[in-house]
Amino acid sequence: MRLFQNFTYYPSYQQRLRRLASNAVTFQQQLQIFLDDRYGASHVLLPVTRADPDVFFTNWDDEFLQRAWAREAGLAKRVSLEEILLAQIEAHRTEVFYNIDPVRLDNGFLERLPGCVKRSIAWRAAPSSNADFSKYDLVVCNFPGILADMSRRGYRTAYFALSHDPVMDRFAANSERPIDVLFVGGYSRHHMRRAEILNAVAGMAGDLEIVFHLDPSRLSRLAESPIGLLPPLARHRRPQIVRSISRPPAFGLDLFSVLSQAKIVLNGAIDMSGNERGNMRCFESMGCGALLLSDEGKYPDGMVPGSTLITYGSPADVVAQVRRLLADGNHREAIAREGHRMVSTDYSKEIQWRRFQELL
Repeated sequence: MRLFQNFTYYPSYQQRLRRLASNAVTFQQQLQIFLDDRYGASHVLLPVTRADPDVFFTNWDDEFLQRAWAREAGLAKRVSLEEILLAQIEAHRTEVFYNIDPVRLDNGFLERLPGCVKRSIAWRAAPSSNADFSKYDLVVCNFPGILADMSRRGYRTAYFALSHDPVMDRFAANSERPIDVLFVGGYSRHHMRRAEILNAVAGMAGDLEIVFHLDPSRLSRLAESPIGLLPPLARHRRPQIVRSISRPPAFGLDLFSVLSQAKIVLNGAIDMSGNERGNMRCFESMGCGALLLSDEGKYPDGMVPGSTLITYGSPADVVAQVRRLLADGNHREAIAREGHRMVSTDYSKEIQWRRFQELL
């Protein structure tokens, strides 16, 4: 199978990647640096990690990476990123196109895929009322409710889970965990439930080591700048207690490292996810050996409250759970170990790849 996995990353990650790849010139050098940093590793399929010669992987919207490939292929300097992506697919003689970013590559792009492409698969794990995925052969994710909505709109869908990155295992082995509670993720006033939970946990910072690695929204960044004194922006400013324990976003191996220093990793679904759970932070937290403390909801198989993770139901409950878990280290560590054992076996790269092949 000639597989093409098309990837992307958050804009906030770009600064780190450019620093890591500052001396990389070729397409392959830049790509290898990205893969070695393990960004989004739960999505990366096994043949990519094994450098299978029949597999091609790229971040289609990375200007530096894609321009490097275009130069090496002799393409015109002003060719668009979509044209570069199409040229890569044609040069690779792709048979299966697996796209992690289907919203930004519309049906017009799918219609231009070369004839060698026999199957096109899109990952989409968020509501997409205005997007049209009708040109894809299959839409996948690990949220059954989203898949059901897609099915009602006439798309062929299938459940497909994330995976455990074995590189996490060496981080999971860390027994020195000075951070009591860690949160890594986005912060926006539009995610009201998550903000309430973070505000409650931040209030414990007086006697506990609480660390938030936050990726604030654009409006939050503006509100906390000098122009943030303007009244329209004031409501976007994060509470002072949250800002006082906040650090810059953490990505890639830096994320694995900080997860490995935490006793408890706090997770909170954003408001649009409804009652279903299973975002990437669940896999990363357990994969790096931390106790996952997450909100109540319907979790993927193996993620069982009281066995492989702990759940909370309200801001007051999350505070009480943190107190109980820190007071009983043996119980906390036992659940963390079981969470790591479960995710590393039940969600291995091998199982994920086998399931991907079954989808075809």
